[in-house]
Amino acid sequence: MGGRDTPLGPVLCIVGARPNFMKMAPLLRAFAHESGMPRALLVHTGQHYDYALNDKLFVDLELPTPDINLGVGSGSHAVQTAEVMKRFEPIVDETAPSAVLVVGDVNSTLACGLVAAKKGVPLIHVEAGLRSFDRAMPEEINRVLTDQISDLLYTTERSAQTNLAREGIDAQRVVFVGNLMIDSLHVALPKSVPPSQTLQLAQVGDDALRDPKGFGVVTLHRPANVDDPAALNEVLSILEDVASRLPLIWPMHPRTRASIERAGLASRLANPRLVALPPQGYLEMVGLLRKAAFVLTDSGGVQEETTALGVPCLTIRANTERPITIEQGTNTLVGRNRARVLAAVEEILQGGGKRGRAPELWDGKAAGRIANHLAAWLAGAAAAKVVIPQ
Repeated sequence: MGGRDTPLGPVLCIVGARPNFMKMAPLLRAFAHESGMPRALLVHTGQHYDYALNDKLFVDLELPTPDINLGVGSGSHAVQTAEVMKRFEPIVDETAPSAVLVVGDVNSTLACGLVAAKKGVPLIHVEAGLRSFDRAMPEEINRVLTDQISDLLYTTERSAQTNLAREGIDAQRVVFVGNLMIDSLHVALPKSVPPSQTLQLAQVGDDALRDPKGFGVVTLHRPANVDDPAALNEVLSILEDVASRLPLIWPMHPRTRASIERAGLASRLANPRLVALPPQGYLEMVGLLRKAAFVLTDSGGVQEETTALGVPCLTIRANTERPITIEQGTNTLVGRNRARVLAAVEEILQGGGKRGRAPELWDGKAAGRIANHLAAWLAGAAAAKVVIPQ
C-alpha cells in the first residue's frame, strides 16, 4: 500500500480506534505520493470493531482495507494492551519494518509503541506532546509513555514542544507539522451529509431542525462522564435543561448507550428535544457539526474540529490536552457544572459565542509535511545505520 520501491523495510502504520482513522487517512495518501517513502502497511488492531465505528469510517475516509488485522476486540485496558502486544510482535518479526508509526493516545498506540521500542525499531508518534495533566485519564498515561519511547515526534501545536522539553525529550526529535484531523476535515466538507438526511436515515423526525434557534450536537464517551451512574445522571439532567432551550442531536457511542441502559436511565431518552441517534459515520458527523449552533462534547477530536469549523464548543471536562482550542479556537471548558453550561448556552444563543480562528498550520497540509520529513529522516537513519538514542 502506497510508497515507492526503496531498500527500506515497510512502515507499519497503526490504527485501532475511531480517532486514529481520521489521522491516518491523509497520511497514507501523502505517503503514496512521496518519492523515497517506503511502502506503508496499514495495521488495524481491532480495538474498535463496531461497524459504525470502523468499517463505515474506512469508506467515508477512503481508507484502504488494512493489510493486517489483529482482531483484538474489547477488554480492560490491561487485557487490550497485552493482547495488542502479543499479536503485534510477530508482525514486526515477519515484516522487518523500517519504522512503526502510531497516532494519538489510544491503547493500541502505546501497545504497538512498546513492541517497537523493545524490538529496536524506530517509533514515530504523530500528535505527540499533548497533555491534560490529569493522570486519571488512561489516554494521558498512553500519551506520556509513548512520547518517552518515540524516536521522532510530530506535534500539532507549539505548546506540545514545551511539554516535551519539560519531560526531558530532545528538541531535535520533535517536529511541528500541524494537525492531521484538519486535513481529513478539509477533504470531508464537500462530501458531508446534510443533517436532514442523517435524521431521515436514522428514522427519526426532523423536528430538531425546525427550531429557529437551530440545534446543538452532543458527543459523550469519556469514562468520567458515562461509566459512573451518578455522573451519567448528572450529565443527562444538564442535557435536558439545555434541550429545553434548543433541540439536541446526540449520535450515541455504544459504551454510552450501554451505560445508560445498565443504569436504568433509558427512559430519559424519550425526550423529543433530545434526539438520540445510533453511531454515525464521519461524513454524517461533519454534516452535523458544521450546521450546529454549538456542540457539547468530551471528545478531543471534536474540540479540534469545531475550532476549525468556527462552531462554539462546550467541553464537559475539567481539563483538555488541546489548550489551543481554548486560547485561539472556539472551545470552553464547562465540566459537569449546570450553571456554567447554561450560561454558556445562553451566551451562544444571544451573541453567537466564541468563533476563534484556525491555529497555526491547521491548514489541511500536515500530512504532506510529515511525509516529506519522514522520507528524508528514514533515508538518513538508514544511511547512518543508527537509531536516534533515547
